[in-house]
Amino acid sequence: MDKYTQIAARILLAQIFLVTGINKIGGYAGTQAYMEAIGVPGVLLPGVIALEIGGALALMTGYGARWAALALAVFSVVAALLFHHDFADKTQFIMFLKNLSIAGGLLLLFAQAETGNRS
Repeated sequence: MDKYTQIAARILLAQIFLVTGINKIGGYAGTQAYMEAIGVPGVLLPGVIALEIGGALALMTGYGARWAALALAVFSVVAALLFHHDFADKTQFIMFLKNLSIAGGLLLLFAQAETGNRS
């Protein structure tokens, strides 16, 4: 894959995590309450924010991008299963599929870096 295409792909994959991580800081109490309402301990929120923002920056810069991609892929699947499992709600079903699609792209990035095709 062309170097510039790889950079663009990493940025496109990263932007959702960067924006949502920053938004979680601004809406910390609401996000924490939402997590707890689902049964996820709110004490995990700082780690979630760090993973989203740190992982996004790693993807964007390419520094540690392979492992960030794997961590964010796992995070995306876990988030889909915990927060978007109401398939009767069309929006939740789409969000579930979105998370799985993002995880797929991140796994491709992880696998592509594994073969030595780094940008």
